[in-house]
Amino acid sequence: MKKVALFLANGFEEIEALGTIDILRRAQIPLKTVSITNDRNVTGAHDITVLADITFSELNFSDVDVLILPGGMPGAKNLNEHEELKKRVKEFAEKGKNVAAICAAPMVLGGLGLLDGKKATCYPGFESELVGAKVTGEKVAVDENIITGKGPGFVFDFALQLVETIAGADIRKEVQNGLLV
Repeated sequence: MKKVALFLANGFEEIEALGTIDILRRAQIPLKTVSITNDRNVTGAHDITVLADITFSELNFSDVDVLILPGGMPGAKNLNEHEELKKRVKEFAEKGKNVAAICAAPMVLGGLGLLDGKKATCYPGFESELVGAKVTGEKVAVDENIITGKGPGFVFDFALQLVETIAGADIRKEVQNGLLV
């Protein structure tokens, strides 16, 4: 099964990150949380501190198939300022590997030119950051290997789409039923 890395930056949106982690782990998808700093403790936008599994420098990208960027502010801005992360996101997307971002985080993809001509969605007010995208305003937009989500209220839709993309429709339905969604 594909392995996932979800990146945490100070100021991340807790619902988006932790909800996605929870749902993917319910689907038994191998997932590592990755702090983009050298400190495994990462504090979200609402002062909830979590302990990431590993730091960015410890991640072996050759063991990962899917990259996920949660939103939140200033979390998405912090992700967007991490040059090595952006380099890896671009490499993954160009190789056809899945890259996902929710809320404000699709701005990272837009800034890298990865949304050019693709359907994408984001938190209202960040549409101008989705350079070249066909902005849908939908809960979740999937275009080839790029998955974007609108925001925290749609974390179930976003994470369940990731489950379907990674593990298939049957596993999605099983997890969805267990969550009563």
